[in-house]
Amino acid sequence: MVTALPRTAAPPLLDIRQLRIAFPGRAGPVEAVRGLDLELRRGQTLALVGESGCGKSTTALAVLRLLAPGAQVSGRILLQGRDILALPPAELRAIRGRDIAMVFQEPMTSLNPVHTIGEQITETLRLHAGPDERLNAAAARRRAIELLERVRLPEPQRRIDDHPHHLSGGQRQRVMIAMAIACRPRLLVADEPTTALDVTVQAQILELLDSLRREMDMGMLLITHDLGLVSQWADRVAVMHGGRKLEEADTPTLFRTPTHSYTRGLLGASLHGEATGATQVRHHGQGPLPEIRIHSEPVTKEARFTLFTPQVASPPAHALQPALQATVPLLQVQALRVEHIRRDASVLRAVDGVDFHIGAGETLGLVGESGCGKSTLSRALLRLQTPASGRIALDGTDLVPLHGRALRPWRRRMQMVFQDPYGSLNPRHRVQDILDAVLAVHGEASRARRQQRIAAMLDRVGLPRGAAERYPHEFSGGQRQRIGIARALVVRPSLVVLDEPVSALDVSVQAQILNLLVELKRDFGLSYLFISHDLSVVRYIADRVVVMHQGRIVESGDHGQIWHAPRHAYTRSLIDAIPGARKGRPG
Repeated sequence: MVTALPRTAAPPLLDIRQLRIAFPGRAGPVEAVRGLDLELRRGQTLALVGESGCGKSTTALAVLRLLAPGAQVSGRILLQGRDILALPPAELRAIRGRDIAMVFQEPMTSLNPVHTIGEQITETLRLHAGPDERLNAAAARRRAIELLERVRLPEPQRRIDDHPHHLSGGQRQRVMIAMAIACRPRLLVADEPTTALDVTVQAQILELLDSLRREMDMGMLLITHDLGLVSQWADRVAVMHGGRKLEEADTPTLFRTPTHSYTRGLLGASLHGEATGATQVRHHGQGPLPEIRIHSEPVTKEARFTLFTPQVASPPAHALQPALQATVPLLQVQALRVEHIRRDASVLRAVDGVDFHIGAGETLGLVGESGCGKSTLSRALLRLQTPASGRIALDGTDLVPLHGRALRPWRRRMQMVFQDPYGSLNPRHRVQDILDAVLAVHGEASRARRQQRIAAMLDRVGLPRGAAERYPHEFSGGQRQRIGIARALVVRPSLVVLDEPVSALDVSVQAQILNLLVELKRDFGLSYLFISHDLSVVRYIADRVVVMHQGRIVESGDHGQIWHAPRHAYTRSLIDAIPGARKGRPG
């Protein structure tokens, strides 16, 4: 861990004073940032932590003056003593890219799809290089290749002429970092730079950013909601909620002795226990995860936070015993292969001879990185994709030969909850209509019974009574995922496939959804196939785990064995890449 300089040793690189940001709203201005004070020194990493809507990304955009035209901004943002908010456009353009640069969350939407990565890097060099650093086309290309080498992009001499869609997510993020450091900025703002990346790629990107910070003596403002990541890579941490900074401290102090109740709640609800130092539940069999409860003071309207652990009800009488689960598999998959035909007519085996089973009342965790075949496998199980060969037996019946009407009764038995609930819900339909259509398709003819079941299911997943009459855009991310769960369960399935169901959710909402899934499994006697790249989540929710790599199952075992005694090198690499699993960082 790098030791931060004493506050009196040198003036801060970035000094934010009483920053306030508001946006126009129907009922008047809506405050996104409220009186924020921050200091960041050269060579230091300051993490700005908080959940969605807390104002951290708005702050990051304000530092580069990239906010929408209607934003109302007051306060001061000083970069080495110069107030960015007061700079005229010409001076602002001069410091962007050269003195201050930004790495965005989603590189695919930040890179221009019609230009090669080389053209985009050389454009940065031409626009932002100082007057003594002007480069001709050949020199700019050589410099771009050097930058790609520096960010460790494989084969930079060849890849420089590729377009963004030819690269993986991690490679695109490396290109974004190359563009950001092209003119050797003093300050790098990294806004959720690894959120969409696999855990091993995430570790590589963070190691790269940290090494560049040390080599170039940059200051880095790291925007994130991932506490495990912060514990390993930041020198200081500032915690935000509702546009306000609630707490700030050096990283070891904040994780060891947090003073604010909200910070304590975030640490308590986090599943990255080794990283955060929290003593907490590791598996659902030990009890539910703590949840953050937010209360408003009746007079001051100030938010108050408490950490609440839900009570566990007694298991229902129909709960199955583990011995029965082991002898009577609900789902049996044998030698399953799924193939894709490439443009050159060659065959890609996305799923290559996979074998596993899921017992009644059991949760099987499926982990692996993007491209390993997890999602293809899930589509094949639900017969949304036709396997090339193999067997998918549900209650002893092979589903692979079935088609059309013969398959329909089995579809009701297997349902899916998707990663992005907003993308999987029809924005033009009310929740009532979305759930009603599912029941009608699966043979529930009585409208009265359909409405009865919808009301009961919405209540069971914790949604308010008026939810049925509202549209998907009127709900938060966590509430939309509850709708997705209700849609899957309203037809009373036996098996639910959950494809990254909490990866897009904040820490506190993630805890709520995981607790809900455990309750529903117990109450309805469900079996889950839980797909994720986050081993900490899988460790909590799963009874057994299988690890998938390049279309094959490379390891399987119970949740404890996979975590504490992994046998396969790939499994060990996934565990080692979890934020906080490796202690410390280079000094």
